[in-house]
Amino acid sequence: QVQLVESGGGLVQAGGSLRLSCVASGTSFSIMSMGWYRQAPGKQRELVAAISSSQTAKYADFVKGRFTISRDNAKNTVYLQMSSLKPEDTAVYYCNGNLKYSSDPPIAGRDWGQGTQVTVSS
Repeated sequence: QVQLVESGGGLVQAGGSLRLSCVASGTSFSIMSMGWYRQAPGKQRELVAAISSSQTAKYADFVKGRFTISRDNAKNTVYLQMSSLKPEDTAVYYCNGNLKYSSDPPIAGRDWGQGTQVTVSS
């Protein structure tokens, strides 16, 4: 089983930036596809970005050009760099492991972190 721990959330003004981190343990991180999802109050959880073991990435249309997903296999960590943040980006952001990257759209794996809150003020 994979343990995932997110960090880096917080309160930021519109137009600002944040970087989320997710550290994985308990598995071979380098061969796993990883993803970031988010869930706003009253809404379903949605895919934000995904990254394959070979470092290719996919993004939801609503974050293209603003967010970047990356990974550091030496640190067992996946990142989400968020820029030009908007109030509608406010949500709890979750890290997901063992995501099925080849699907269109990618399908979430069974491993989730506890989530980190991102709040964007206008």
